[in-house]
Amino acid sequence: MTRISREMAEQLGIVKTKKSKSKYGSRKKEIDGITFDSVKEARKYSELKLLKRAGEIKDFELQPEFELQPGYRNKDGKKIRPITYRADFKVIYPNDKIEYIDTKGFRTKEYLLKKKMLLFKYPDINFVEE
Repeated sequence: MTRISREMAEQLGIVKTKKSKSKYGSRKKEIDGITFDSVKEARKYSELKLLKRAGEIKDFELQPEFELQPGYRNKDGKKIRPITYRADFKVIYPNDKIEYIDTKGFRTKEYLLKKKMLLFKYPDINFVEE
């Protein structure tokens, strides 16, 4: 009996290709044609839609972006991109209060650093982690 490798079996369509897992175990979820990075983020989106329909919130936006450091050119003329932070949601309440929400399952070092920079540059924003 001749044996073939898993890779060869995948190419022949005998065995399904293994799906690669995300680094932190999150699963993408699609709602209303929007692909969210995690089920938790998609759940929050659904919750915000219901709150808007019920009149609890005025409106919300997906992925508002903040510039933490502007882009520039270094001494050799090479363009260095700006450092930005993108929250998951911007929520506007009926009293015009604004809240920025980030749904996190795992807080990476990069996230913690950007959050620190965000709160330093924009100390008056209402930022919520869920």
